[in-house]
Amino acid sequence: MFSPKLVTCLKDYSKEKFVKDCIAGFIVGVVAIPLAIAFAIASGVSPDKGLFTAIIAGLLISVLGGSRVQVGGPTGAFVVIVYGVVQKHGVDGLIIATLMAGILLVVMGAAKLGTAIKFIPHSVIVGFTSGIAVIIFSSQVKDFLGLSIDKVPAEFVGKWHVFFQHLGTVNYAALILGLVTVCIIAMTPRFSKRVPGALVALVSVTALAAFFHLPVETIGSRFGALPHGLPVPHFPVLSFSRIRELFQPAVTIALLGAIESLLSAVVADGMIGARHRPNTELIGQGIANIGSALFGGMPATGAIARTVTNIKNGGRTPIAGIVHAVTVLLIMLFFGAWIKFVPLACLAGILVVVAYYMSEWRSFRELLKGSSGGKIVLVMTFLLTVFVDLNVAIEVGVILATFIFMKRMSDVTEVKVFAREYAEDEKMEKGEDRPLAAFALPPRVEVYEVNGPLFFGAANSFDEAERQAHEKPKVRILRFQDVPLIDSTGMHALKSFYTKNKREGIHLVMTGLHVQPLNEMVKSKLYELVGEENVFGSMKESIARAETLLKEMK
Repeated sequence: MFSPKLVTCLKDYSKEKFVKDCIAGFIVGVVAIPLAIAFAIASGVSPDKGLFTAIIAGLLISVLGGSRVQVGGPTGAFVVIVYGVVQKHGVDGLIIATLMAGILLVVMGAAKLGTAIKFIPHSVIVGFTSGIAVIIFSSQVKDFLGLSIDKVPAEFVGKWHVFFQHLGTVNYAALILGLVTVCIIAMTPRFSKRVPGALVALVSVTALAAFFHLPVETIGSRFGALPHGLPVPHFPVLSFSRIRELFQPAVTIALLGAIESLLSAVVADGMIGARHRPNTELIGQGIANIGSALFGGMPATGAIARTVTNIKNGGRTPIAGIVHAVTVLLIMLFFGAWIKFVPLACLAGILVVVAYYMSEWRSFRELLKGSSGGKIVLVMTFLLTVFVDLNVAIEVGVILATFIFMKRMSDVTEVKVFAREYAEDEKMEKGEDRPLAAFALPPRVEVYEVNGPLFFGAANSFDEAERQAHEKPKVRILRFQDVPLIDSTGMHALKSFYTKNKREGIHLVMTGLHVQPLNEMVKSKLYELVGEENVFGSMKESIARAETLLKEMK
């Protein structure tokens, strides 16, 4: 259940691997600096919170996680929920929510729910991820354009209304720096795959603004100087009322963290040909979030972009992630004074690029070409994320997807009624054709052939099938050859069907039961009610039993 990959990797570690991990970790650490600062500012907290998160959570995720190459820290997925928590509950509320989310992640891992995350529908994930991308882009318009706005509304529509009202206050120096940042990030991969575009943009644009003394807002002018070390760990003051009001945001943070980290781990597995340990990963992520909260940081999870950067630069063990965290710490300690000169328009440009890649517009477009149910879930989740709330979007998206799935399953399940002749495939050797075996049914005998799982979404199938019958039979044969499972509601419907038939003097014979349906019938006592003498493995035997029952009734 809990077996960190670091322990496994150190068993066959070598000097060559160490060198590669150090190089990759250093590069990822440099890349993480602008992203950590940008995500913190976009989330409504000071930039040092992002750095603390990258250091503490990044270190613990690598030490205790279940992936070889996962790199953790603050990510764009949390921007929306963190901003909402800070606006409503303050920074102290965010720390408590992060702490609670960490505990929930540990519980999820201990309960072995790591593999259950894969049941979150893809349309829900793409819907809220694209919605988050739109919100991140919207949150950066003010700094990207250098607009003179004292307070930007949190609501999406209100935000854009204020932007249009203040278009006359555009700072063209900030706009140029933002555009230059986007262009540098876009062009850098054409010249070098290893050098991170965000770092090149950060250094170049900061130097450009300082050299020409451009009148733009910087990190220092808004937030002051960065700290020269880590804060002392501090446990937040908890109360029952505080826990209750922050429980829903904590659940959302935990769920987002689990989805993001496990998706990142799956992507990493495909790139290096390895397998992560999902439950260990969740426990590691949970402890990392607890640690981040104690140091006053933000929520953290596995970062896909930084993880891919780690892999492409040669990182193959958690040592690279540890080096990444140490690199961020050293840069903060020795070069933190220089970070205050970074223009906010540059960070806005970096996040505009992040929002573009996060939008998953290709996946969004492909899903719009799919089934109507998938499209409804996708669009609804997207719109609720943008215009209402991320918590509501995920809840409604999952519930809607569940109902659509149940509707599809109920449509698949059907009960066919045969009254004169019944035909089924004979079992033949593999590779041979299966001819139809025809059975002439005795008078007053019906065959109910059930196809598909008999669950609560299809519980009324027997009632619908019964309405097809023109004449009341003496014997009904229920064929379950194509029923893989029966749930409690399906079993209740089946028992009600048995009771109704018994009241009307109709005998039931069953055939073709699989293991799960048979076990459920035994547990519910339906097997005992029907009688072992009326349960068979083939249609031939069932029809013979029906003929015997007809003779006994004469």
